[in-house]
Amino acid sequence: MLAKAEERKPKKGGGKKRRHPGEDGDGGERKRRGGEEGEKGQGDGGRKRLDALSVGYFRRVGERLSEGFEDNEEREMFVENVLTEVRGKATLVAMDRTGSITLQRLLPLSSPDQAGEVLAELGGESGSKFKPVSCDRCGGHVVESAVRQMSRVMEKEPSATTEEEEEESCAVLEAQVLTLSQVVRDNCGEFIKHVHGSHVVRTLLHVLAGCLGPPRTESRPGTKERAVVPQLTDFEIPTSFWYELKSLTETLMDNVNLSVTDAAASAVFQTMLTVCHRKRPKLCKQLLKRIMEYLTSCRAAPGVSPLLVFLKDQASSRLIETIIQLSHKSLLRDLYKNHLKGQLVDLALHPIANFPIQRLTAASAKHKVFLRLFDELIQGVEAVLAAGHMGVIVQLAESCAESEEKQEELMQCLLQAFHCAEPGSRHVNCLPLFMSLLTYEVYYHSDTAEGDTQTEVPLSSICYHGSRLVQALARFKERSLLLSSLRTLTPADLLKLACDPAGSHVLQALITTSSDKGRGKILKRLEGQYVQMACSRLGSRVLEAVWNSASVNHRQSIAQELVGSESQLRADQFARHVWAKFALSHFTHRRAHWQEIQTGESKKRKLFNDILE
Repeated sequence: MLAKAEERKPKKGGGKKRRHPGEDGDGGERKRRGGEEGEKGQGDGGRKRLDALSVGYFRRVGERLSEGFEDNEEREMFVENVLTEVRGKATLVAMDRTGSITLQRLLPLSSPDQAGEVLAELGGESGSKFKPVSCDRCGGHVVESAVRQMSRVMEKEPSATTEEEEEESCAVLEAQVLTLSQVVRDNCGEFIKHVHGSHVVRTLLHVLAGCLGPPRTESRPGTKERAVVPQLTDFEIPTSFWYELKSLTETLMDNVNLSVTDAAASAVFQTMLTVCHRKRPKLCKQLLKRIMEYLTSCRAAPGVSPLLVFLKDQASSRLIETIIQLSHKSLLRDLYKNHLKGQLVDLALHPIANFPIQRLTAASAKHKVFLRLFDELIQGVEAVLAAGHMGVIVQLAESCAESEEKQEELMQCLLQAFHCAEPGSRHVNCLPLFMSLLTYEVYYHSDTAEGDTQTEVPLSSICYHGSRLVQALARFKERSLLLSSLRTLTPADLLKLACDPAGSHVLQALITTSSDKGRGKILKRLEGQYVQMACSRLGSRVLEAVWNSASVNHRQSIAQELVGSESQLRADQFARHVWAKFALSHFTHRRAHWQEIQTGESKKRKLFNDILE
């Protein structure tokens, strides 16, 4: 069938071929040797390699998969044919880069029974081969992909198979997952310390718990990964998995000492806590308590908590971050009272320990212990700013906004730290200073802290953490200082703020959280800038957010200015969307009807806000 597909459809990519490990360097020589299966690879410690002809076959399978299938029958037949070729040499295929990539794409298209058969061959009798395959750079991905297919077992799809046949089909994969878990338990220390094997354990924990995130992908050199928390999807699990997860966590806890010395093992424990917190809260609570007991029982200098050492270590600090995020009130209180009290500023100044302190500040926001944390951290705000650990300050502001506590104290402390508290005339300069994270003297190039002479400086140096800080401060109950400072900016500065990647979020937060009267004062300053905002990628988004929170009169003023540049707005790639969303054609030709619609929307929005309040 593969051959027929190749005849039917031309190859993509204009005949260019991607180089593969089976072909680079001496690929041509290997083909001349006849492509003997089981060829010895150079630099692989004599490990068997997939022959060149098979590598070419699986590359063509990958190309065919990219083309898609006309119907399910064609797809099922294709998958069956390819898995027939894999049968008998699944381990070789899985441990080859091309074969591994192809199998990872093929397994989600296979039935759970087929995935179970592949896993059974990879594991061999009694799962004895699972360890070398799972700890292989390529093979580990295939094992993960096969195990992940367990999430499809409980999906109810109409089919011709009977319930008994369905259960029998699922039983193969279920049995293999349990066998793999047994192998992991028997070799736990080696698995969780291995850079590739640890990923298999983490996927296994997800599957046994009944929640999965997106599949793991190979990171390419030179690309920057975004630190985004993966979204987990829940699925039903068989009863056997419920008990197996308990057994696996018990075995992991026997190796808890590795969690503080090895980065890969630490990641496994973080995954264990995360999935248990989501699916087995009581079990998670027990695990948190036991891990904390271990961490606090380790030897340290007399009178010094061992946690202070672990918080400064790269591997163990990440585990403690996870513990803090998942902890309940009593554990957080105990952590601060018995281990961290009096040490928060020193930890906030440490290049590694400041991150767990950020998590602690966030987790305690809804509890009374936050007040004690705040009183201690506020003493070192200037030192933390000088150290460049802006995340600590931003999180402190966000926690104050969430808890609605200590807001006035933090604002006064920030004014002092940025040297704009005294004289009082400097208060109106706080916004540019907060956004740039520069003191008054540095920002305004002033030589003396006492000097009142101030030259007008164009808005500049808006940074990410400065933007985050002001967005948090914009959620405070008292925002008059920020709004007064915003109103002193020139229209040109406001336009720059609206079109800046970091500044646009600040302007949006301040305008949308203002009262109608305060919003009107800001919009008055923006008059004459709306057309340029609409033609900016970021400015147009701010303008839309302002529009959604504006009164009918404010909308009318904005629309009146925009319609004067109709041709420019319609021709611009960003502004044309503004033109359509604001219904400006309607405003031009049927103004009474436009105003009626806007009034109706305004009433609905006001009613909705009243309900929420």
